[in-house]
Amino acid sequence: MAKKAVGLGPLSRRPDNSAFKQQRLPAWSPSLTAQTVLPIFYILAVVCLLLGIWLLITVQNTHQLKVDYTDAGTCERCFELHANNTRTVCTCSVNFYVPRPFPGDVFFYYGLRNFHQNLRRYMDSRDDAQMVGRKKNLKAPSSYCAPFHYDANGVPIAPCGAVANSMFNDSFTLMYHQANGAEVQVPLYRKGIAWYTDKNVKFRNPPTNNTFSLRQAFEGTTRPLYWQHSVYELDDTDSNNNGFINDDLIVWMREAAFPNFKKLYGVPNRAQEPFTEGLPAGNYNISIDYNFPVEPFRGRKELVISMVTWFGGQNYFLPIAYLVTSGLILVTAVVLTTVFVKFGKNGKNMEE
Repeated sequence: MAKKAVGLGPLSRRPDNSAFKQQRLPAWSPSLTAQTVLPIFYILAVVCLLLGIWLLITVQNTHQLKVDYTDAGTCERCFELHANNTRTVCTCSVNFYVPRPFPGDVFFYYGLRNFHQNLRRYMDSRDDAQMVGRKKNLKAPSSYCAPFHYDANGVPIAPCGAVANSMFNDSFTLMYHQANGAEVQVPLYRKGIAWYTDKNVKFRNPPTNNTFSLRQAFEGTTRPLYWQHSVYELDDTDSNNNGFINDDLIVWMREAAFPNFKKLYGVPNRAQEPFTEGLPAGNYNISIDYNFPVEPFRGRKELVISMVTWFGGQNYFLPIAYLVTSGLILVTAVVLTTVFVKFGKNGKNMEE
């Protein structure tokens, strides 16, 4: 009789007769009873409640102050000028009061409302290869930047794209009015506000040396349409903060996910009196170079002063989420307990 060929027939694909492949491994199947499930629900409700209360107290101790200066104080005149498409230099000031001290490190942000940086066409309108200083892309920007890649005369724009073209360009000078009537300017660190990876990896200037300046590296290019200064002269006080590695430019180029957002503007220098302990309470004045128009998109502008703790800034979402979750779990536990008590642990009352 001929032998059956090995590896052929209906049994050739059968798994090996092992505990793993035949699913005979030992397993633990928990018995979900009321005595084991209900305590877990109550414990989770208590844990979420305690976490929510703890985070809520932390957030309430994180001070934050927002000053909307869109049309406040003397900025109303500047707002109307921009609303009428009048492109002119306008300076205004707004007085505000800080009701309680901000201890420790304090961060100053500029905030925008109703500005959508998360639109896909807007986010794509940039040339990352140009922003790392590649000469090829410096003079030949990507088509993704259109129509902000060349000016009316055909000169390439650096940096190109809608993101860079719409860069926030208001500037602030803050004055603190002391109790004795003296005014002290709040000193701000304007460098070191960008992410390390952005500053040292994603954004680089074209190569320069002792005989080849940054201005020469950008020859043959022009500034974006709505910019007041070229990219190599964004900071007139620090030559090392110019070009594509300018901190303000880098912060702006990291797009926000929501239409209402804030971006870091500066950090007070705590080595100078009277700011060694933080930002003291009292009267302040902010002088603004009002350049950024918000009327075209019906937006608002604000200065945001905030503390930062281990939890971050002032954000009530997480503590509220924990408290709501605790309430839902507690309600579920009470309902399950009621059902268990009503129908009995054997469930005989449910058998009909």
